[in-house]
Amino acid sequence: MQRTIGVNTWVWTSPLTDESLAELAPKIARMGFGAIELPLENAGDWDAARAGDLLGSLGLAPVVIGAMGPGRSLVDRAGNVAATQAYLRTCLAAARGVGASVVAGPFYAPTGVTWRMTTGERTEVVAQLRRNLEPLVDEAAAAGLALAVEPLNRYETSVINTVEQGIDALAPLFGPGLGLALDTYHLNIEEKRPDAAIRAAAGNIAHVQVCGSDRGPVGDDHTDWPETLAALDDAGYAGILGLESFTGENATIAVAASVWRPLAASQDDLAERSLRYLTALQASR
Repeated sequence: MQRTIGVNTWVWTSPLTDESLAELAPKIARMGFGAIELPLENAGDWDAARAGDLLGSLGLAPVVIGAMGPGRSLVDRAGNVAATQAYLRTCLAAARGVGASVVAGPFYAPTGVTWRMTTGERTEVVAQLRRNLEPLVDEAAAAGLALAVEPLNRYETSVINTVEQGIDALAPLFGPGLGLALDTYHLNIEEKRPDAAIRAAAGNIAHVQVCGSDRGPVGDDHTDWPETLAALDDAGYAGILGLESFTGENATIAVAASVWRPLAASQDDLAERSLRYLTALQASR
């Protein structure tokens, strides 16, 4: 299966703005990517209609990425649920405006916030998550969009770490408006068999993000990429593969993503090497 390969603007900058997108999008298209992930860290960072016109002229398919910063949570103890719902509605509006079909992110609690839970406490957290996510799922489906909820590794959240946990928590809401976002970086940390986890999510994968096992380029790391693509084939996923890594030049994002050293010779090199490898691998299959 030949999938469109995209890249997240976090590889180069944070936060994304109209000005930085105008600079990055043409470069991303020249590199040969067919899609672009657009983080919306805060409402108003970039204009959706303007971005849609630009990406349309370049032939880049957009995906909107939500950021669960401090206080953003659909779980009562971890933040402001009403404000988070309002933020996610802003993300859905941006997706409509830019022409995206998916809004992806760890939409449950602030990234980097962890706490221990008893079985009973976890049951209540899942109930809150379903209750607070459900109206957003309905709104997404009505607009022809899908929210893609991403499991994160144990160091970034204690709510949903594995595909199995994601399915257990969200299965009653799965459908046109909701699926999972799988990220190979987190799968590498949390899953005993990433390929088996991907296959277990069959029919419910709304978006996939890729990067090297060290957050660097795809292809020279220890991830079994042929098996990863085979698992995505078996799971029936035909969507975008979005390269997600982060620049260490921005202090906020470097700390949030634990980028303490260069992951490639340059950020352009990280993107281009990943694209070359994935393009060649897909062609060989």
